[in-house]
Amino acid sequence: MATSQAIAGSYAPPSGIEHVNVRHADRFTVVGNHLSQHRKLSLAARGLALHIQSLPPGARIGIKVLATRLPDSEHRIAGALRELEQHGYLKRTRERSPDGRIYTRTVSYNHPDPAARDKAQTVAPRPKPRPAPAPAAPPDPVPVPTPAPRVPAPTAKKPPRPPLPQPLHPLPQLLQAAALLLVGLQRQDAELRLTEKEIDLLAPGVAAWFERDASPADVRKALTEDLPRPVRFPAQLLRHRLTVSLPSGHSLPAAFRPVPMQNCDDCDRAFRAAEPGRCDACEDAQGWASPRP
Repeated sequence: MATSQAIAGSYAPPSGIEHVNVRHADRFTVVGNHLSQHRKLSLAARGLALHIQSLPPGARIGIKVLATRLPDSEHRIAGALRELEQHGYLKRTRERSPDGRIYTRTVSYNHPDPAARDKAQTVAPRPKPRPAPAPAAPPDPVPVPTPAPRVPAPTAKKPPRPPLPQPLHPLPQLLQAAALLLVGLQRQDAELRLTEKEIDLLAPGVAAWFERDASPADVRKALTEDLPRPVRFPAQLLRHRLTVSLPSGHSLPAAFRPVPMQNCDDCDRAFRAAEPGRCDACEDAQGWASPRP
């Protein structure tokens, strides 16, 4: 007699994601699903928005600063920032500080809805209104004076831009060193690329810094420190910094000081030397190794 066997149905594992959640007591950031499930933002933009929202107020989020914290390239970070600006999660504006420097002000929004940005985080309950007192007798109407015609205020003229500093002694080697420094700035920062005409215009300003005992490292630091991002007009920015931050030194570096002219004690011919004496031709003719005391 055949034994009947019960055949169990095939087991199908559950499909889809399973969540194992731990309640956070500290060091956490609340992010809306409108960001984490945004259909038009790339994963890089969503992750960057989460990173920015987790930072404390005042933290720097420039492209180069973010590239040191994240494994992504500067190009990818710049593209993600543009996505966040386009969809209302980030706003970057260029503003001028009281000392004349231009900087970028960045505001991060945890919700892209403009109306939600202006809502207060907490709304205090309004106190109940007190009962209105009994209405008093209406006062006599006060005559309204006729307003005087408004005269528009004159437009204030902008003060003229200060001139670019000029060297007292525009020596060729001094201007050449200044031009080489300006050419080298683009190797340090690609946004400081200058044309040949702009380098010729700015080289005297750098030479004026050299005349005031500023080293090439000092000039390079003054021109590249705390740059606004992006640098839209590099030549105008460098001209402004060369003008307003000019040091107060007065002596030429030793490498650029010209040798003074002297007149030979014997033939009265002009020659260059640190001290008065005889020219080389008279020294050789007389056999003197040093000037006559």
